[in-house]
Formats: sequence, C-alpha cells, structure tokens
Amino acid sequence: MSRGREVQSRIYRAGVLGHRPDVPVEPEALEAAAHRRMSRTAWAYVAGSAGRQRTAQANVDAFDRHRLVPRVLVDVEERDTSVELFGRRIPAPLLFAPVGVLETVHREADVAAARAARTLGLPFVVSSQGSVPMERTAAELGGSPHWFQLYWSKDDDVVDSFVERAVATGAEAVVVTLDTHVLGWRTRDLDLGYLPFARGLGIAQYTSDPAFRRLVERRAATPRSGGPAPRPTPAAVRALVSIARHHPGRLRDNLRSPLPRAAVETFLDVFSRSTLTWDDLARLRSRTSLPIVLKGVQDPRDAALALDHGVDGLVVSNHGGRQVDGAVASLDALPGVVERVDGRVPVLVDSGVRGGADVVKALALGARAVLVGRPWVYGLALAGADGARAVMEHVWAELDLTMALCGVRSIDEIGPGLLA
Repeated sequence: MSRGREVQSRIYRAGVLGHRPDVPVEPEALEAAAHRRMSRTAWAYVAGSAGRQRTAQANVDAFDRHRLVPRVLVDVEERDTSVELFGRRIPAPLLFAPVGVLETVHREADVAAARAARTLGLPFVVSSQGSVPMERTAAELGGSPHWFQLYWSKDDDVVDSFVERAVATGAEAVVVTLDTHVLGWRTRDLDLGYLPFARGLGIAQYTSDPAFRRLVERRAATPRSGGPAPRPTPAAVRALVSIARHHPGRLRDNLRSPLPRAAVETFLDVFSRSTLTWDDLARLRSRTSLPIVLKGVQDPRDAALALDHGVDGLVVSNHGGRQVDGAVASLDALPGVVERVDGRVPVLVDSGVRGGADVVKALALGARAVLVGRPWVYGLALAGADGARAVMEHVWAELDLTMALCGVRSIDEIGPGLLA
C-alpha cells in the first residue's frame, strides 16, 4: 500500500473506534493547537517573522497563486516518491529544516526531532543553534541521513571545529545559511524583549565545542571594572558542557555565575559574520570534501556566482520570512534560480510549505526537494517525537496522493506541465 493510502486508512480506521489524530492534520488547526500549547515567548520566536510579517504571508500566498492541472486515465497504482540527493536515495523529497532553540518547544528538543526523522528515514538538518550538541543528535539519528547547517561564526577556529565535528558525526552535507549574518527586525520578539540566545538557550553546539570553550575561558579570565573575574577551572568548564548537554534549560538559571555568563556573552560576540564574501567559501572547501549547499539564495545572479565558486547545491529560502520584511516569496524566486542553474546542481526550496500539494507545486517549478520547518515544530510542541513524525508523515501522504490524483507515478514526472 502506498504511503498516502496507508496513512489515510490508518486514520479512518481509528476513527471508526472513536479515535481522532492527536496532532491535527489540517494545517491551520495544527498551528492553532500549537499556539495554545506553546509559551508566549516560544510562539513569538517560532511563528514570528520580520517587520509586519509580510514576507511570511507572501510565502504562503505564492503557493496559493499556482494551480495544479490533474491528468486522468493514467495507471498510477504504483508510485515512487523517492529522490536522489548527493548520492543518497531518500524515500521522499522532504527534509526536516534546521530549527534552533527547540528546548523552548519540547523538553527533548533536537533529540525528539531526530527520533522522528529516523523513524521516517527522512534527512534531518542539524541546526547550529541546536539545544543539544550535534553528537547527541547524530547518535539519536543512528544511520538515518543528516546534514549540518552552519552559521559562519566570526571566529574561524569555531567554524573549523563545527565542520570537523559535523564530519565526525557522519553528516552528508554542510548547509551554509547566508541570510542571518545579522538578525532581522523581529517585532514579536522585540515586543517581549526576548532573545533566547541571550538567556543561554539554543547555544549547545557552542558550549560543547572546544574552540568556543577556549574563547569562553579567555573572556571569563579577563579582569573587569569590578575587579578580576575568577579564572574558571577545568572542572567548571566540564560542568558548563554537562549543563548544556543534559540540562540546557539550567544554563539560563546560572547566567549570573562567571562561566555561563561568559559563554553567553562570547556567543553574542561571535555568532555570525557580516564580512563573509564569496572568497571565503574556498576556506570551507579546504576543510571538507562534503557537499556544500548554500541556503538563502533568492537572486539568479547569486545562483550564478555560487556555481562559479563550485558549490554543490542551493536552497532558495528567505528564512521563513524571518529576516527581511517585504522580500520576495521563496516560491516566486525559485524558477529564476532553477533556470540559471540549468541542472548543474540540485536546487531545494523552503519557506511557506504547509502540505503535500505545496511540495508538488515546488517540484513542478524545478525544486529537487523541499525543507519543512514550522509545521513539524508545531507537531513537536504538541506530542514530541510522535508529533513531529506525524506532521511530516501527513505531508508525505498528501504528496503521494496528490501525485496519484494528478496522474504522475514518480518525482521525475512532476514538471511545469502540471501547473495551469
């Protein structure tokens, strides 16, 4: 039985016995349920976008402007939703997008999300702003495919260390996020005076990193106006790492002590680099043979420059509308980038995907696969790993059924002719 029929049948059969899905299937109902469950600050951070939220709305509206034209009398009894990316065949063109600060959403954070991805066999993109170290997330993933999302720090030693650790965990690609070298004007967070990183949240990749810890030790040992700060002992450093790894929420509770406060301040100093240019990609290439994917490309001219600099893939993305208010929707930017790339590297897309029919539209416009973010985070908030898994499985099921109803049997058969 196909994925779509299997999921659909399971839900309907349970309904006969009086059971309804624990995680709403309808996207607006899912979002509303997550809103009720999440704290005010967590909701503002996850659901909020830049400025007047116009880019986030544009992302959704862009999918609504495209219409599918189903074909009929095609034998679609057998369907194949799998796709190949960087030599790995994955069961569906769906990836868990990198999302940071998951500890504010669910106590198991990245570990629960990784468990959901492993259950489905879908790639998980580990965030630089993870709530647990990448090694622990990778251990939960087992042999399931994962990529590592890199925020390029101001400190190159931290960048090198992150990449080295990602390779050691078995990551299959490095995704360099380009659009967050400064934080966007996020009005909902600003109205709450809330930046999770300033409270020690979402920085576990850093506090578990040896290069970053060296920066923290130097900062903690630097004399200040109120007198010299006590130099942290090796035991104190190990304690900080243990807190970040096993009890990330406790880091926030210990910010007044010299070492955790120094960790937060160090992170805020080195988080992201605004001087990054195309020439810097050569340094990353010298550090790893993994595929390098640039995330945040929206202009075809940048796509051409990416090819000139030897990148292996692109993600057309506006960061879910979180960075620039009034920016072009990702789906609207996709065709121009696809045309410029002309099949030389895979082009993926994120931002605004809310269901399987959206995935079909993105593939029809030239995407090789899509990254899904907020929806699975909402599922995580509602039911942990099971919730995140259910949401992504629902997207996959709708993708499969939409393919059947549109008369296509494989991902390769989805093209612009499917759109009005």
